[in-house]
Amino acid sequence: MSVDLESLRVLAAVVSEGGFAKAAEKLNKTQSAVSYQIQKLEQRLGTALFDRSAYRAELTPVGERILAEGQRLLNQAQYVSSLVDQFSEGWEPRLELVVDGMLPSAELLAVLKEMVELKIPTHIQLRVEYLGGVQQRFEQDRADLMLALEYRPDTRLSSQALAPAETVLVAQAGHPLARAQGIELATLQQHVELTVHDSSYSKAYGGRQTFGGERVFYLSDFRAKKEALEMGLGYGWMPIEQVARELADGSLVELDYQGGSRHRYTPVLVSRLDLPLGRAGQVLSDKLLARFGEQSADS
Repeated sequence: MSVDLESLRVLAAVVSEGGFAKAAEKLNKTQSAVSYQIQKLEQRLGTALFDRSAYRAELTPVGERILAEGQRLLNQAQYVSSLVDQFSEGWEPRLELVVDGMLPSAELLAVLKEMVELKIPTHIQLRVEYLGGVQQRFEQDRADLMLALEYRPDTRLSSQALAPAETVLVAQAGHPLARAQGIELATLQQHVELTVHDSSYSKAYGGRQTFGGERVFYLSDFRAKKEALEMGLGYGWMPIEQVARELADGSLVELDYQGGSRHRYTPVLVSRLDLPLGRAGQVLSDKLLARFGEQSADS
């Protein structure tokens, strides 16, 4: 048994217009054609959709259920038709963005919110990785865009340097290192170092090195790392915007390390030359460049 969408449209029109005559007028059909289509639908379903015993035909309980489900199908069909129109205008069905979790999440979420507000039909997939895991995921999934800190140039890729960001070496105010001056590397190595685990699973992608001490705790993300720092568990690098408030109130302290307590890095926005961005990808790329600050082109 099959039920065509046109029959469901006729059923919905009869109910919404309050009768067969007005439905026929709305659908630009004859009243007999509307009545015949409803009768054929009832025959296919093997049940009456309208109770015709009264002066004015009313839906039976089965008719009410069929109308509800039919309306859902009609709405879905309209949505699909709209998607087809939008995709024919250059909007791609799917877009994947891979980002390094060290980047400011508030800025990234603001960009995604803007994309949602534009009602773009493209399904956007966001994946968060760390260090070498960003490019590894990008290549494995053949993702469309990535925001990375560690990037291996490739002739098949186009990259755009963004505004520099900064990390700071910190510890809790009560940690022994917080009170030390002119800290040497050997002194750092005597304490627990906290770091976020490189999410790549291949040595080919290589994560950045630690200070080389014997006790290094690898944490899942920067939220966990910050909690560990605030507990006084150890010391470590943090994106400066994620600890600005704690540095200001003194609960976390920038360490006086002889090798330098701040590190600047340059994020890059990367796309594929062999798979040009569609309309949504270009909009997202432009918004990321605007939000994170374009620095200079290298390709």
